[in-house]
Amino acid sequence: MERTLTIRLVLILTLCITLPEAGGQRQEANGDSKPLLRSSDTKTGRCSYTFIVPQQKLTGALCLNTQPAPTNHSEVAALRGELKRQQEQLERLRGQLEQEGTLAIEVRALRKESNSLNSRISQLYAQLLHEVVQKKDQALEQQRVENLLLNATTLALQVSSNYRELEKKYGLLTSTMSSQNQLIVRLEKQCHRIVRKEWECCTLCVCRSLQVTTESTRIRSNVHPTYSSDANQMTNDVQRDQSAPLPQQEKPAGVNSLLTPTTSSPTDTPLVRPWRDCQHVLESGETTSGIYLLHLQNANRLLQAWCEQSQAQGGWTVIQRRQDGSVNFFRTWEQYKQGFGNLDGEYWLGLEHLYWLTKQTSYKLRVSLEDWQGRVVYAEYDSFYLEPESDWYRLRLGQYHGNAGDSLSWHNNKAFTTLDRDKDSYTGNCAHYQKGGWWYHMCAHSNLNGVWYRGGHYRSRYQDGVYWAEFHGGSYSLKRVALMIKPT
Repeated sequence: MERTLTIRLVLILTLCITLPEAGGQRQEANGDSKPLLRSSDTKTGRCSYTFIVPQQKLTGALCLNTQPAPTNHSEVAALRGELKRQQEQLERLRGQLEQEGTLAIEVRALRKESNSLNSRISQLYAQLLHEVVQKKDQALEQQRVENLLLNATTLALQVSSNYRELEKKYGLLTSTMSSQNQLIVRLEKQCHRIVRKEWECCTLCVCRSLQVTTESTRIRSNVHPTYSSDANQMTNDVQRDQSAPLPQQEKPAGVNSLLTPTTSSPTDTPLVRPWRDCQHVLESGETTSGIYLLHLQNANRLLQAWCEQSQAQGGWTVIQRRQDGSVNFFRTWEQYKQGFGNLDGEYWLGLEHLYWLTKQTSYKLRVSLEDWQGRVVYAEYDSFYLEPESDWYRLRLGQYHGNAGDSLSWHNNKAFTTLDRDKDSYTGNCAHYQKGGWWYHMCAHSNLNGVWYRGGHYRSRYQDGVYWAEFHGGSYSLKRVALMIKPT
């Protein structure tokens, strides 16, 4: 029975499928497009079939009507209109769908562009933020630099103000020193006038004694009559310190230093005779070191000088000596020209006198040096003379020999420089830095007229000690030095 029911259901489904197909074939023969509509209608799913299968068992025969159902034209026309309307709606939906697809593509492109723009904006924002931070750091650094610059400017202004104050103080000190130097010059001139009067009196006494006794011609206090009238022409500004205590006896030759003046029988007055130089004194038989009166033949003037007769065969005219720092050598041009100091101590003979002295004949120079350990060395130059004042007393030296090292040839052919006459090759005034007067170049390999420091090595802003660069260097101030000349 169940098998029979199944066969029936299959037949009914077959009929339901074949009936629409038969109707469609007839309408297609009449040139109608209704099958398309049916097909489209079936595809759209608007027809539905409901099968009710009774649960009771069927008995008897099953009748099947195979005749086609009558066609309802009004319903077909309505279905056609509805189909046409749905097709139009479908076309509109397709057009909208195409438009929406285009819009979707554009939207996707816009989204992509928006994403790229967002990433670019994020990148630019990060870059801007980095630049803002960097500019902030730069602003802080610029502010720090400005603060430093402001502090440096303030410090520079303070230094400039201090420098101006120091310049004012230096000007005051310079004017004070100049006034003191002028006062010293006046006092020295007064002392010279007094000494000249004493010399005139001494000369008169000697002349009277010569009229009584003419047997001895080598007496120390004898004055040649030809030069008795020239005593008042003596213009040397260097005089022995009359207040200094005089030694009472001659020291042994082994005890005396090369640079220490010694006398065997000192007197209160220089040994008087018209000698040309100390070599002439030695040749005249005077072998005692001391103060002698020299007559400069070319200048027709008298000059006092210390003659060193106990060193290197004697006959040396001492033109400069340093031994205890008792005399200030930071002097003006006029003082270095005329000379200063004490003949039996530290002194400078004078550039003008030295010029006329070296014009008499050919001279050689000997530089004697002693350090604080007692070591004594020397440097000799086989020729020595000065140019006149019109050429700033320019130094002319010959060949060197000795054991002290050559620290003076570097100054050869250089003009003399003092604190008020700058004739060196340096941009500044070497005399201000070296604290003396010398034939400076740029600036010095030797500075024997510098500051006398005790003990040797000294500490100073500049190398201004009494030094000889080849002997202990420029930071070592020597204990004793002497410049001496002698005819060749």
